[in-house]
Amino acid sequence: MNYEETINRIHGFQKFGSRLGLERMAVLMDILGNPQDDMKVIHVAGTNGKGSVCRFLASMLKENGYRAGLYTSPYLERFTERIELDGIEISREDLADCASAVFNAVDIMLAEGCESPTEFELVTAIGFVYFSRKPIDILVLEVGLGGRGDSTNMIKAPLASVITSVSYDHMNVLGSTLEEIAAEKAGIIKEGCPVISNVEDPGAAAVIRRIAKEKGSFLYDAAQIQPQNIKKSLKGYSFEIKTGHNKPAGLFRAELGMIGMHQVSNAICALSVIEVLEDRGIISCKEENLRKGLKKAYNKGRFEILKESPLLIIDGAHNEAGVKALARVVKDHFRGKKLLLVIGMLADKEVGRLVQEFSAIEGDIVTAEPDNPRKLKSEELCRSVKCMGRECVALGDWESACAYIRNEIHKYDAVIVAGSLYLIGKIRGQFSNENEEGIADL
Repeated sequence: MNYEETINRIHGFQKFGSRLGLERMAVLMDILGNPQDDMKVIHVAGTNGKGSVCRFLASMLKENGYRAGLYTSPYLERFTERIELDGIEISREDLADCASAVFNAVDIMLAEGCESPTEFELVTAIGFVYFSRKPIDILVLEVGLGGRGDSTNMIKAPLASVITSVSYDHMNVLGSTLEEIAAEKAGIIKEGCPVISNVEDPGAAAVIRRIAKEKGSFLYDAAQIQPQNIKKSLKGYSFEIKTGHNKPAGLFRAELGMIGMHQVSNAICALSVIEVLEDRGIISCKEENLRKGLKKAYNKGRFEILKESPLLIIDGAHNEAGVKALARVVKDHFRGKKLLLVIGMLADKEVGRLVQEFSAIEGDIVTAEPDNPRKLKSEELCRSVKCMGRECVALGDWESACAYIRNEIHKYDAVIVAGSLYLIGKIRGQFSNENEEGIADL
């Protein structure tokens, strides 16, 4: 089976939907020999920030000489983005080969009368098989949805369980309160394994503390670390903190290529994970290499500047906390500027909450449709924006949005495309290669 045939068969499992629970995954991994049990894993959950924390961790580990595997979701442009080793995506050949092993296991499951795995469970199994065949030192593993019933939660004894944030998203599955959502995410906490929490909401943080205590797990509260001497620019942020990496009479200073105060928080969370693992003698890192890793870490689609003069930016703000973080960056860097905001989202999101937050961002607003069957029609989204007292134009599909951006971008200081990753991924594919000069001093 070649790459294209492999991808088509993987996507064929979409018909089984998204269902939490480890029963199917347990059967599948048992047939495959449970390769995940032999891996050293940093397991990362959270409503927002988990992808960036994973990137920071993998980059810092790599710069310190560790072979770091990275499993993330979803992808923006290429399916192979989801599985990386030392910053290199899985090859098409390796993907097809590992998928073949998993397909064979699925055939055995079905022949025995078992329920079929979902697409995400299938992909997670492919990732486990791939990493089991490579000489990795540590796997940085991002949770897909929630934690307790997510397919990545097959890990029995992680090096660390990380919870980056708790906010409102997927309430129909995870719960209607932050405490309920926190409990689902805290399902990745394992007996006696350290927990790093970056959760700010007091009620959600209390839930995580309670569950960590019940599991006999040491809890490190990264949310209590306050950055100092923060410098902000569209080329990146820098800050100082007190950590175990301090020189005797100084602070640890970090520079990030990622933009936004939320990325400062994510970097502090990742540094806290490194500190906990160092204190336990699991890894050994040099300060200068940690700095390099933080600076080099890069997460596509997270306030990513695709073009300069005028600016074209994409941001995967697809829940309430994400849009608030975007609004803060806009306020920090674009006060008094002429902006165009292009938004699109899926119909199963909390549309009212998101539109309210998007409408608080100054500038012109237009709506577009993600490339996904669950898309919210641009006309419907536009009506919601108008209900907030804002002017709006419905563009239609993502291709129409690309054409509109090309025609109108010269009228603005910046165009920001935000919302569903299924929208910004398409926009990125159209525009990311058009600015070869990079980002100048801004």
